[in-house]
Amino acid sequence: MEWTIVSREDDGYVSVVTRGVADQTGSLEMAHALTDVMRRHRLTNVVIDHRGVGRVEGLPSDVYDRPKIFRAIGASPGIRVAELIRAEHADHFAFFETVCRNQGFQFSVFTNEDEALDWLLGGARGRADSGHEA
Repeated sequence: MEWTIVSREDDGYVSVVTRGVADQTGSLEMAHALTDVMRRHRLTNVVIDHRGVGRVEGLPSDVYDRPKIFRAIGASPGIRVAELIRAEHADHFAFFETVCRNQGFQFSVFTNEDEALDWLLGGARGRADSGHEA
């Protein structure tokens, strides 16, 4: 999986755009790079746009262990993650969302960018915390 990370400090979040095949190795490499950028810029909000991902690979057990790995690389449960996905990947990412939330992460999956940013930035965009599950 390839990705581009952009710090949007003036807007209060980090933006990631991915493409290719989402698999465990690529996802963890991206998470590590993202954690570094968030720490360096002191940002706790991130939107990850996976709409350029053509295929998602991996086992449910890979997803289940991901929050533990996130903590090990320094990601805090205090971060807010909004993921934009293609509708055909909804089952995979809905499971991922549930696992992350159950492990204390503020994580929501969306198919609409405006809804994702409204949830991510809360009052800054004039809406209450109202996640939308894909």
